[in-house]
Amino acid sequence: MLEAIAQRSEAALQVRVGCALAFEFERPTPAVFLVRPEDGGSHHVIREDWATQPAAVYHDYTDLFGNACRRLTLPQGGVSLRYDAIVETSSQPDALDWNVEQHLVQDLPDEVLVYTLPSRYCLSDVLGDRAMQLFGSTPRGRGCVQAICDWVHEHVSFNAETSTPLTTAVDVFESGRGVCRDYAHLAITFCRAMSIPARYVFGYLPDIDVPPPYPAMDFCAWFEAYLGGMWWTFDPRNNEQRKGRIRIALGRDALDVAMVTTYGVSKFNTMSVWADEVNDGGTPAR
Repeated sequence: MLEAIAQRSEAALQVRVGCALAFEFERPTPAVFLVRPEDGGSHHVIREDWATQPAAVYHDYTDLFGNACRRLTLPQGGVSLRYDAIVETSSQPDALDWNVEQHLVQDLPDEVLVYTLPSRYCLSDVLGDRAMQLFGSTPRGRGCVQAICDWVHEHVSFNAETSTPLTTAVDVFESGRGVCRDYAHLAITFCRAMSIPARYVFGYLPDIDVPPPYPAMDFCAWFEAYLGGMWWTFDPRNNEQRKGRIRIALGRDALDVAMVTTYGVSKFNTMSVWADEVNDGGTPAR
């Protein structure tokens, strides 16, 4: 037993994650927040704190994709929400297996089929011909998904000024510019056009084993592809295996996993996000 605990501790990584958000509302407004890390699988939430000013009545629920959501009615006027947690996760980088195989569509599990279809931002039917031109001769499986990530990484430039809540994968393909969610949307679109199930993921990504300078921390988006009977992480923006990736939520695309959904007129004032490896005392390691 003691040996097992020691092995688990050695293989574990603790990351402090969270965010602080500030809004103004014209009237009491229903809202849903998706900021809590997944608790289960490779992640374990050791401790967490929520704070809303002014206080608001809430309840938690799990959505259709298994994401942990908090539902509130926020009062009129200025409102702030802060979430802070320490999460234990694997100290290993994203898993990698070049031999994992691609399923024939007829062999996919029923619940995976939805991730082969076009969605609000991932118009795989529109870009289907282009996907075949670009990747039709690529060997099936991991190599095809990586070829898609390589292409997106090389042909899309990061530019926060060009992306809006209405930007689709087609827009990103045509402009060659976007943010991390746009990289993920375009790669997902190409995967689905090649009959590879792909789903959108967003969460926290600390700068562990990444050389400086460090950009301002923000939420991060990547995607998962279904190969060889399991979901594998891919990140076309960074295009490398990373440590400490903390998933918050997943869905067909960003529409399913909005960080904040408000049902009324609101003004979004400020946001700060943190994701840092911590030492045994719970303070940032750098």
